[in-house]
Amino acid sequence: MSEVKLAMLSSATHPLSTSVMRAVVVCEFGDRDVLKVKHDVPIPKAGPGEVLLKVGAIGVNPVDTYVRSGNFTRLPTLPYVPGIDVAGTVVSIGGDVEKCKVGDRVASFANIKSGGYAEYCVVSVDFILPLPKNYDLMKGAAVGTPYFTAYKALFLLGEAKPNQTVLVHGASGGVGIAACQLATSIGMTVLGTAGSAKGIEVVSEQGAKYVFNHKEEGYTAKIMQATEGRGPDIILEMLSNVNLNKDLEMLAPKGRVMIIGCRGAIEINPRLTMVKETRIQGVTVLDSTKEEFSVMARAIEAGLSKGWLDPCVGVSLPLDSVQQAHHDIIFNEGCHGKMVLVI
Repeated sequence: MSEVKLAMLSSATHPLSTSVMRAVVVCEFGDRDVLKVKHDVPIPKAGPGEVLLKVGAIGVNPVDTYVRSGNFTRLPTLPYVPGIDVAGTVVSIGGDVEKCKVGDRVASFANIKSGGYAEYCVVSVDFILPLPKNYDLMKGAAVGTPYFTAYKALFLLGEAKPNQTVLVHGASGGVGIAACQLATSIGMTVLGTAGSAKGIEVVSEQGAKYVFNHKEEGYTAKIMQATEGRGPDIILEMLSNVNLNKDLEMLAPKGRVMIIGCRGAIEINPRLTMVKETRIQGVTVLDSTKEEFSVMARAIEAGLSKGWLDPCVGVSLPLDSVQQAHHDIIFNEGCHGKMVLVI
């Protein structure tokens, strides 16, 4: 059954010299050992409005592990190839595509129809981001989810302004680094947290004015002191099941917590939102409209081409080490940059 479903992605008249590829396939939800590297997965074919990419690097996200384990709100039909963040080279174009040409380097994180943990994947042309010529594909794989999530959280939903203060809670990961760079670019005061000396160093290099160790007792008091008792206007929260109530205690009047990551439930005191009229806002980038994607893509493309947006790659592993990657993305001493898989 699994081979039949995967074969539906293939074409008998594929333009490449080979018809199969190496890819990670999940046939049942579970622990990381359900991630199987196969060498005979049919190469998909680009349809109308789609392009086929030869993948160079793939971004690894915590959400990839939630989906793989079956603990996510929306689950793919089994079997499936994981992965939504890719960077690669266009090798084939379907009908009605004018946005790019064969040979272009692009990144994508949405509408990946055949899964990114593979040597080739098909993506919708409406959701690709052109990369500068000869751009490092490992950095390209660190663009998609991190930069679009950070942009949406800060500007489309968070209404960030140059004179405001943002706390990036968990700033040493891919989204956190992207948020620091984007916020700094418009003149915001950026505060960050990290859980290791290396992470603190990385966040400092991204333009944060102050960086705090969120594993230290009493670090929230230091944040309040740094803001002269007012608190941050915006908090980007990567682990809301641990930090949300503390975030609500810290927020400035009319402030907002943007929930980007969560690994479980938490009890909060809603009264904390009342006196200062603060709000909690969830963020998901995968449900962005074409119009939202276009707005974000133009800004991010400009930042990449000018160099004021510069993705930071932390750990890179070969595709065959995908099980190790899924362990390390969750169980680590403190991340420092985006984790990528390399083909």
